Amino acid sequence: MRQDSTITEIDLDSIVRERAGRKARFVPRFVIHALKRLIHQDFINEFLRRGYVGVDFCEQSLKYLDASVEVVGAENLPPADGRRYTFVSNHPLGAIDGLALGMVLGRRYDGKVKYLVNDLLMNLKGLAPLCIPINKIGKQARNFPQMVEDGFRSDNHIIMFPAGLCSRRIDGQIRDLPWKKTFISKSVETRRDVVPIRFEGRNSERFYTVADICSKLRLKVNLAMLLLPDEMYRARHACYRVVIGKPIPWQTFDKSRPAAAWAKYVQEEVYKL
Repeated sequence: MRQDSTITEIDLDSIVRERAGRKARFVPRFVIHALKRLIHQDFINEFLRRGYVGVDFCEQSLKYLDASVEVVGAENLPPADGRRYTFVSNHPLGAIDGLALGMVLGRRYDGKVKYLVNDLLMNLKGLAPLCIPINKIGKQARNFPQMVEDGFRSDNHIIMFPAGLCSRRIDGQIRDLPWKKTFISKSVETRRDVVPIRFEGRNSERFYTVADICSKLRLKVNLAMLLLPDEMYRARHACYRVVIGKPIPWQTFDKSRPAAAWAKYVQEEVYKL
């Protein structure tokens, strides 16, 4: 197994200083300590000290969590013949689903995969080599279009969760928010067929309640995201089902519909799998 001799750990104190800047000194220490417990910093760091990188990081993370993955429709995965694809999935969990797809697709395509992810995940150095960080706010916003462009024009397959956020409770059902159209427009530009994937799973009622409250109060801070490490911790020892659909040719996404409508179409197809 490929391992990295550099030991990198999550340091919430450093992350707060980097994110909050001068305002960091106003954050009470007890809040920092509570957040460390909430995100299970010690539990996560115990794994990070093992130094796994890339696809190994994804696979060993699942083993560490004692989580298993059942793949249905593996025969629909395109051959590793040099063509590039865009793999799009619903995002029910926010952590384990990403790790599972990284493992399944990374093993299939010899590590030539890249996620478009929230830039916070770049703090996980073992996962960082697989990531194209997305942050449309702040300094990185200026580079965002070019980073996405470079990712799609690279030799890597792209893994995307087009909703951007993990699933929410909508009209009593756990579903993604509307998918963004970027994967349609960029897949057409780079002639990548789109492979739909449905990941089966859900978070706790607490998570959806907090997400509902944040939405109703129109809070700018995504408090529900802070619960995701705890959701992952609680989901240990579980088995998850991944259903892979047949590739959709990029030519399908013609001018008969706007890109946003095609994104909605693919989202609906995913939930039919």
